[in-house]
Amino acid sequence: MKVAFREEYVQSLPEGHRFPMEKYDLLPKQLLHEGTINMSDIIGPEEIQSSFIEAVHDTEYVDRLFHLKLTEREQRVSGFPHNKALIKRESIIMEGTRICAEYALKEKVALNIAGGTHHAYTDRGEGFCLLNDQAIAAKWLLDQEIVQKILIVDLDVHQGNGTASIFSNNSEVFTFSMHGKNNYPLKKELSDLDVELQDGITDNEYLFLLEKSLDKICNEFNPEFVFYQSGVDVIETDKLGRLALTLNGCRKRDRMVFETVRQLNVPMVCSMGGGYSPQIKHIVEAHANTFREAQFILL
Repeated sequence: MKVAFREEYVQSLPEGHRFPMEKYDLLPKQLLHEGTINMSDIIGPEEIQSSFIEAVHDTEYVDRLFHLKLTEREQRVSGFPHNKALIKRESIIMEGTRICAEYALKEKVALNIAGGTHHAYTDRGEGFCLLNDQAIAAKWLLDQEIVQKILIVDLDVHQGNGTASIFSNNSEVFTFSMHGKNNYPLKKELSDLDVELQDGITDNEYLFLLEKSLDKICNEFNPEFVFYQSGVDVIETDKLGRLALTLNGCRKRDRMVFETVRQLNVPMVCSMGGGYSPQIKHIVEAHANTFREAQFILL
């Protein structure tokens, strides 16, 4: 099971934005310590080719982003003050998800310690997302004619608005977002399937809705590849999530997705997404559960 990670995931973050982003440092250490992964499983991505980015993102936006020419307002909307190290970090994360797609084709599943930047549109960044990693990797797979039908499962508490917009007119990609109805973003986009959740939803109702949705998708769409945005901001301790899933419920969520992918017998890439609990141990444990459950695909 290959895992994409480089130190730049942590070191390149601006001061004042390290928490809860230190999860990118703590998570691989935890996975290595407990033996879920070995050092030989870690792949260190380089910066992604600009042509792969521009297959999804507007050329003018990409040029302005990489040359630090976005306005202060645009930077505020994206969530970060921009600098060269931050943009390099974003480029490396994009390649992390793309190269995971390469490995997943051979090894069934691969995971990026970062990524899940689903708020990035073709021409702008939002919500701590500057470029859209799963959209870039999906478009690369399609352009290389490796697959023809891709499913993106987005279970972050926030709607994958950028991803939905990017693939709004693309029948080769099915976008599924299950998210908080009253949460960010205020204006939702239209995914192929949106399931809006009321505040305070608990494990059983959440898992029922997820199983029902996955069954519906599998009956209507026959994907050859799956991307999973596995944000853990759905758990009850998350300060931004508004939902009430337990850690065990979140783990069951992951198992349900991985069981579905195993039944489909298709490759899968998982990107981490959000997690904002006040105690970092809750964030790391929830993300670590995703990696532990991913091994189910390999059984």
